[in-house]
Amino acid sequence: MLLNRQRRVRVALPPLAKFLERVRGMLGLAGRELTVCLLSDAAMARLNQRFHGTRGPTDVLSFPADGMGMKKNRHSKQPKHSKSAQRRQAVAGSLAPGPSGFPSCSFASSASLVHAGDIAIAAETARRNARRYGRTLDQELRILILHGALHLAGYDHETDHGQMNRLEARLRRRLGLA
Repeated sequence: MLLNRQRRVRVALPPLAKFLERVRGMLGLAGRELTVCLLSDAAMARLNQRFHGTRGPTDVLSFPADGMGMKKNRHSKQPKHSKSAQRRQAVAGSLAPGPSGFPSCSFASSASLVHAGDIAIAAETARRNARRYGRTLDQELRILILHGALHLAGYDHETDHGQMNRLEARLRRRLGLA
């Protein structure tokens, strides 16, 4: 599911949703639901402060539903944001609760799918980074979706001795994002 919860950056959602489905299939997440939520820099800054103790927005944050991601051989520490209800409320930032009582940004909508987790992307930061790196906004958002989905699949570039970075580089080439 792809949701736009910001208003400053115009984003074409249908092509990104199609890309998200392709990435889910490539990473073995096809049977698992995940939510990508485009947020304002202010909302992302709140998440970054709450979960990483860092001031200001970042481009992407991933929140695996189980707190660890799918990969079984992962050796990283349990993240601070491992509690599903707390994480779901935080991803929406200050957004009003949805009809189910959860904030309106993420939430498994289909009882038949297991929720893999949530990816939060700061659209304004993505736009700045796209300009900085000479990419289109669409390319930058696709790179961030791929990066976030790799985290939901259990990869962690901070602890895996380059495994995630190598896989991400291969997938970028395969997806035309090199």
